Amino acid sequence: MPPETTTEIATSERRSGWRTIRRVGPYLWPDGQAWVKRRVVIALLFLLCAKLIAVGTPILYKDAVDELSGEVSDLMLGAVGLTVAYGVARLMTVGFQQLRDAVFARVGQRALRRLALETFTHIHRLSLRYHITRKTGGLSRIIERGVKGVEFLLRFLLFSVGPLIVELALIAGVLYVLFDVSYLAVVVLTIALYVWFTFKVTEWRVRLRRTMNEQDTDANQKAIDSLLNFETVKYFGAEDREASRYDAAMRGYEAAAVKTTTSLAFLNFGQSLLITAGLVIVMVMAALGVQRGDLTVGDFVMVNAYMIQITMPLNFLGTVYREIRQSLVDMGQMFDLLDQPEEVTDRPGAPAIAVRGGVVQFDDVRFGYEAARPILKGVSLTVGAGQNVALVGPSGSGKSTIGRLLFRFYDVQGGAIRIDGQDLREVTQESLHAAIGVVPQDTVLFNDTIRYNIGYGRDGATEDEIVAAARAAQIHDFIRSLPEGYDTQVGERGLKLSGGEKQRVGIARTLLKNPPILLLDEATSALDTETEAEIQTALKRAGEGRTVITIAHRLSTIADADRIVVLEKGLVVEEGTHEALLAREGRYAQLWARQQADRDAA
Repeated sequence: MPPETTTEIATSERRSGWRTIRRVGPYLWPDGQAWVKRRVVIALLFLLCAKLIAVGTPILYKDAVDELSGEVSDLMLGAVGLTVAYGVARLMTVGFQQLRDAVFARVGQRALRRLALETFTHIHRLSLRYHITRKTGGLSRIIERGVKGVEFLLRFLLFSVGPLIVELALIAGVLYVLFDVSYLAVVVLTIALYVWFTFKVTEWRVRLRRTMNEQDTDANQKAIDSLLNFETVKYFGAEDREASRYDAAMRGYEAAAVKTTTSLAFLNFGQSLLITAGLVIVMVMAALGVQRGDLTVGDFVMVNAYMIQITMPLNFLGTVYREIRQSLVDMGQMFDLLDQPEEVTDRPGAPAIAVRGGVVQFDDVRFGYEAARPILKGVSLTVGAGQNVALVGPSGSGKSTIGRLLFRFYDVQGGAIRIDGQDLREVTQESLHAAIGVVPQDTVLFNDTIRYNIGYGRDGATEDEIVAAARAAQIHDFIRSLPEGYDTQVGERGLKLSGGEKQRVGIARTLLKNPPILLLDEATSALDTETEAEIQTALKRAGEGRTVITIAHRLSTIADADRIVVLEKGLVVEEGTHEALLAREGRYAQLWARQQADRDAA
């Protein structure tokens, strides 16, 4: 990698790191949350007490040694008293540290929960386009690592790096006052070299760690993708192929992990070399002072105690710095996710939609998922209140796109969609979603009970309402025949149920929602003929008293629709009743004849 590129990356990372710290700040010091601020201040006071006692503890150790070696101590407590005082001081240091952690715990966990909730909520607000292009496994890892990073940063940035600087400054002051400037110079030089070496090597290790994370994410995505497609893997006997794909991803992770581990060994040895050199130099200077009679044995021991006291947090500095850098990277990815713009948003002050009759109007609607490939090129049609209008046409004609635009997964790029005269862009998404019920081609269920999945249609629905919806969807008798009835677990994505059973659960869920407008998006195209006929009965019952838009592949299922609209290449080419369209002998008649021929051949 060219040097200038590396420099640019490092600068970008620093900016990203400061941005991340600024984003975390409000969670640590929130406006209007006095109790949070109090806890932070109390935790910092406990921390300061712990550090002041820790810095004073070696002086008690020195006086105890001087008493035992025949020297006169400044503190007239006697050797035993000084030893006890030394032990009490060490205990108080630990006690204040634990009090600090206990006081801060609620602050840290609150910040963690709020940030996790904000991220989760934001992901649900992102557009369907974003979710189609992202991989769920990689997304979950970004959230998981980002939230863990927040916890680490809040704890260690506040209670490790800052306190370390305070402790080092206090020890440097003690060495300068009790000894002379040469001791201070050696300690400062040792610390400076140690910090420089640690930061340089850790920056290199962070890049290695990022590569390892990318490989880990890739392997995780492949594993989740493979498991979600378990049946497909089995159909094609691709177990070995999937294992090879996963192993290839893990091989990349293995190579990155080995580099990360060996670089840690180099870092640890280099740190040890620098700190040991500084320790030896200071100890030699103190030993010479004792030989000259300028220092006591207690002074020699105290210098050693201070150097060890410096060594312990400095040894931890490399790990803390690396983890903070990694946390900043992980959190940066999560904040990048939070910065993803919401493609579909409510305008400020938008009212809830008021559905009176349920008239749905598409007025010269234009839309394309990509600018270079328009899907809808000026679609105009009106679905009257209580009507059942079917949309048919070959694949790619724009049928499903119309359904997605109606539910406002995307905003139209030209024209408008209105319900009872209200432009969908002018009302709240929440009220719009409540007004439309969707039965998709493949109903996806939560890995929970049948009761939970039907009850998902309306929050707080009673048992009687759930059973009534199941009866209306003609699935109640089937559920009662199961050993566990409504408590039957459906498995991940509903895999324990057949296609027809899943569709009935989906219909029951939508009936429980009780929306005035119903969108049937090829709801029976994946079912066999017999099951399809049974589901059609349930769908007809579901559509009673509602405005129904049916996106259909099998024309036989919509022959009794009030009106059939034929789409082709993003335009309406025909519309009318089934009989009228057949009599016209146009595009619909061709599609009908082809499907009838295919059925006869089958």
